[in-house]
Amino acid sequence: MGAKRDRPWLMRTYAGHSTAEASNELYRRNLAKGQTGLSVAFDLPTQTGYDPDHILARGEVGRVGVPVAHLGDMRRLFQDIPLDRMNTSMTINATAMWLLALYRTAAEEQGADPALLQGTTQNDIVKEYLSRGTYVFPPEPSLRLITDTITYAVNHIPKWNPINICSYHLQEAGATPVQEIAYAMSTAITVLDAVRDSGRIAPERLGDVVARISFFVNAGVRFVEEMCKMRAFTQIWDRVTRERYGIDNPKQRRFRYGVQVNSLGLTEAQPENNVQRIVLEMLAVTLSRDARARAVQLPAWNEALGLPRPWDQQWSLRIQQVLAEESDLLEYEDIFNGSHVIEARTGELVEASLAEMKRIEEMGGTMAAVASGYLKSELVASHARRRARIESGEEKIVGVNSYTSTEPSPLTADLDTAIMTVDPENEARVVEALKRWRAERDETAVRAALDELKRVAEGTGNLMNPSLACARAGVNTGEWAGALREVFGEYRAPTGVSGAPVAVAAEEGGHLAGVRRSAAATAEQLGTGRLRLLVGKPGLDGHSNGAEQIAVRARDAGFEVIYQGIRLTPEQIVSAAVAEDVHCVGLSILSGSHAELVPDVLERLRAAGAGDIPVVVGGIIPAADAAELRAAGVAAVFTPKDFGITDIIGRIVNEIRTAHKLDPLEVPS
Repeated sequence: MGAKRDRPWLMRTYAGHSTAEASNELYRRNLAKGQTGLSVAFDLPTQTGYDPDHILARGEVGRVGVPVAHLGDMRRLFQDIPLDRMNTSMTINATAMWLLALYRTAAEEQGADPALLQGTTQNDIVKEYLSRGTYVFPPEPSLRLITDTITYAVNHIPKWNPINICSYHLQEAGATPVQEIAYAMSTAITVLDAVRDSGRIAPERLGDVVARISFFVNAGVRFVEEMCKMRAFTQIWDRVTRERYGIDNPKQRRFRYGVQVNSLGLTEAQPENNVQRIVLEMLAVTLSRDARARAVQLPAWNEALGLPRPWDQQWSLRIQQVLAEESDLLEYEDIFNGSHVIEARTGELVEASLAEMKRIEEMGGTMAAVASGYLKSELVASHARRRARIESGEEKIVGVNSYTSTEPSPLTADLDTAIMTVDPENEARVVEALKRWRAERDETAVRAALDELKRVAEGTGNLMNPSLACARAGVNTGEWAGALREVFGEYRAPTGVSGAPVAVAAEEGGHLAGVRRSAAATAEQLGTGRLRLLVGKPGLDGHSNGAEQIAVRARDAGFEVIYQGIRLTPEQIVSAAVAEDVHCVGLSILSGSHAELVPDVLERLRAAGAGDIPVVVGGIIPAADAAELRAAGVAAVFTPKDFGITDIIGRIVNEIRTAHKLDPLEVPS
């Protein structure tokens, strides 16, 4: 037995919604329940650099996180929370520099010494191009923003982690453990090379940079493999920092990571099973002392249904507290040292990951592999293979494709109260508050600060100081990002759909072959070469995994697929649908903005004389909302329980037939 009990990891809950005031109240309640750190969820306009009154922000304000449009919001978000005694993680990437500038300024106003600030800005843009979709700028300017933030923080906010290299969303996008390790490590190398070559950090201080780089990982339900993945991460990071960067201090080389267990692996069907999934996934990152997470945040059992309530988040916090306080886990050395099974699997992951990292380096590094579309295509293909295994039953998910008979769940007996809903009037209140902020600030100071930001952006200076000046002058989030958009331009990342190989063979007599025949017969009856499907992602939701899988499977079923990627307005989607003369529009929305955006698409289609085009919708959509969408004219609504992608494509064929008054076709399942 160890000489003393280890300190437990930081316990967080990923939280924020509606307004800064409502989120502040939630944070103070969670801290009172024993949470030991904060993890801030920002809404999509904040993450993508838009103000709440921008056209693309419609329906998204305060949905998946808290809106922070200026310094006043940041003040209110942390009111009565002493920032010099708090450890705050901020899930923010494209606008990370801006949110750190607001946070530091709010802390200064509290009287805090910046040298005492502890926490993390995620600040990893690569995985945004690959999976999460909240990028703004092209790769090179984005890397500059990351580098400027790191060099500033190491010199001026020394306890802050200025980057949190994030493999979490890669797993959700289909990454295997090897891809997750290799892509994250390759990103770390790209960032460290850029910092080293910037000339802003003395060579002897590179160890200080390495010591402040943290990672954020996903823990799936295959918890033995996931634990080996963490041990492999630890070994590779130690090797890379020692051999490539010459870091001699083992404390600086330590692999420091936080974890959120796999939210997208949670199921809408039999959601009570999510509790045991969460526990198993937590064990993967806590059991091995030598590879234990520094911070853990657990999702709630009902995240596949909608926004969790405070009680649901409390349940997840208590799961952590029971393990840390009631079990004897923290009393022992690493209980897996010497296990030949663990060592063998870890060794396999290390070897394969290093080989993939070498392949990426030979391409010119991570940014080149992003721009070429290689990384995205690999993820889309890997995800397609996994979905095919689930649909065939080779990979079992309890309650979804196996053991589906069930008793009624008391947890979901009243679905309307099983999740929290954001007041639809909230957005108008936030926009009104933004107008008041603009009316009361010094416009001359705002213009001067933005002009200086653009001047520095056009040169090579560090952008953090002009960003701090913007924060103090009262600049808005959308104005800060807008100024940089003028200089850097915007970016549309590769979708990976065209390069994805066929994942499900259309074998004669198989399900996909039947759908292909139905699609071909329908196209022939309509007098067209192929059926045309527009897959659209309106609003700011960048989680495109589902949309990509629908696009790939529809292509394999013989459709001509029009998919232009993420972040489109309803007007752009309707324009594309009319111009391409499509037979169906499929909308994918996971952020909760469906109630605003889908009716807008329907109305615009009718106004364009294309109201007869069937519209289908997929996403995290509560039952009551789904009923309202169907009443508004949506042909079909698909939610996470509809896991059979080929079935969905078959439904789309029949919705097209119904719209054209053709008899439905039987498709073998």
